[in-house]
Amino acid sequence: MTSDIKIGLALGSGSARGWAHIGVIKTLVSHGIKPDIMCGTSVGSLVGVCYADNQLEKLEQWALAQTKLGTTRFLELSTSFKGFVNTTRFHQFLNEYVANDADLIEDLPIKFSSVATELETGREVWLTKGSILEAVWSSMSMPGLFPAIKHNNKWLVDGGLVNPVPVSVCRALGADFVIAVNLNDGIVGKHLKRSKHEKSAVKSNKNGIVNKLSDLVGEYKPSMFEKSVDDNPPPSVFEAIISSVNITQDRITRSRMAGDPPDVLLAPKLSHFGLLEIHRAAEAIEEGRNCVERMLPEIKYALKLD
Repeated sequence: MTSDIKIGLALGSGSARGWAHIGVIKTLVSHGIKPDIMCGTSVGSLVGVCYADNQLEKLEQWALAQTKLGTTRFLELSTSFKGFVNTTRFHQFLNEYVANDADLIEDLPIKFSSVATELETGREVWLTKGSILEAVWSSMSMPGLFPAIKHNNKWLVDGGLVNPVPVSVCRALGADFVIAVNLNDGIVGKHLKRSKHEKSAVKSNKNGIVNKLSDLVGEYKPSMFEKSVDDNPPPSVFEAIISSVNITQDRITRSRMAGDPPDVLLAPKLSHFGLLEIHRAAEAIEEGRNCVERMLPEIKYALKLD
């Protein structure tokens, strides 16, 4: 491989599916394919910055330790409807496993950028300098779960709304060869069908946040955890939100990559994963590894590796 080729890794959005990025990165690096430029959207920004800041092992150990009930500690009932994520606890998590409030992107050992969306204009925002914590949090602020984040007097939300797999950002930052990871392949319509994991989660969660949310939305039940007795119930509030975001991201991803395709596209098979199934990290990480191994001959050929 020519030594001056700069490799960019574009890590896409995908909520709990994002743990697959850990398997992708570690497997690429184990084969001598080390990114010079790391760009991420939403959960891709979280995992990407942990690699850039040598925190990936720490994040992986946390993810592998999560249980089905672990998600609920980040959730709270908010009558303001700004979001269902407990921001204090999430802030503590970011400080412990990602970065301190004072840590800056420009001090990272490799180039990094996250992608967010300006809420007022719909413009794509690339966060290439300043606070690491703000960059990651802004990129992950999925409407309905997180409140919008104020950054430089602009309200920012999840970058997956405009650029789910940030190939273009990698190229703009100087990447000669871009490997992209799309976590949203085949997900459209999946969250209108409850998985066995979603059904089983409710059995151990009857007295928690789910019941509070159920009371709040009346006849609608949050499908991430609760099973309906109706064989063909109407989509719940969460199903509608998740499926709408999935449709948007799938269409935008197809359009963006048609105009600016990566040199190699990795698409882990994760469509059966639910939005908040963070306890399934081991499965997602393993599929990330397997996806790289399946594509390794093509990657090595393109990079002229033996």
